[in-house]
Amino acid sequence: MSFQPASVLPEDLRSQRWVWVGESGLLCPQQGLFWTQAELPYQPLPEHIHALGTWHGQGYVAVEARDEPTRPARRLRELLMLASAEEQAVLVRAAQVVLWSRQYRFCSRCGQALQAHAEERARVCTSCQEHYYPRINPCIIVLVRRGRSMLLAQGVRFVQPFFSTLAGFIEAGESAEEAVHREVMEEVGVRIDHLRYVSSQSWPFPQSLMLGFMADYQSGEIHCDPREIRAARWVEPGEDILLPPPLSIARQLIELHCREL
Repeated sequence: MSFQPASVLPEDLRSQRWVWVGESGLLCPQQGLFWTQAELPYQPLPEHIHALGTWHGQGYVAVEARDEPTRPARRLRELLMLASAEEQAVLVRAAQVVLWSRQYRFCSRCGQALQAHAEERARVCTSCQEHYYPRINPCIIVLVRRGRSMLLAQGVRFVQPFFSTLAGFIEAGESAEEAVHREVMEEVGVRIDHLRYVSSQSWPFPQSLMLGFMADYQSGEIHCDPREIRAARWVEPGEDILLPPPLSIARQLIELHCREL
């Protein structure tokens, strides 16, 4: 059974599993990723608890908390690489919900304090009635192919020196397809065609929705934008290079291409 999201807290919190989201990362119990209520370092305020949903009949909530001094926080990227797909869904949702809650305390229209909506995940200004929902930033990510070869690149912001697919944010007034063509041209200077949508993935760095595409190389030579790309080249399947982690949509696009050969 896949993860079933929820936005309203259950009446009984004692049976829930808790995701402890601190200021500098996620705090985990001595074993596993999730806490029971009895294990929590302290009992959080009700307004700092957020519903996440259920997985295999087990409910999950996130707690917006301060870091516990005696237990160092772990980076979300690190935990996502260790988690299963189902655990990843819970952790991603927890991180995004807590970040949204921390950022949206006051109305940007009139400055009044926001109140929680009773029936959905939203904050409401009781003064001007403005509603605030979790912010999602749409992005594109694309694997460009030329026969068997894949156009992979190292981004200047990558923590690890792996080769990955090209990606970027969708601009205001732009379609996802237009964004793919623009980003590929801006980052590596080539033209593409035969664009097709594959799948999407929620990615909490910070609040992105990745829209995954495949495309065929059309023309042009690789010229990297040094502000975005450290290196880019055509890679053959099976080459001994560091690739993105298996649960990332970038790796899934690479593996899909290899299966389709």
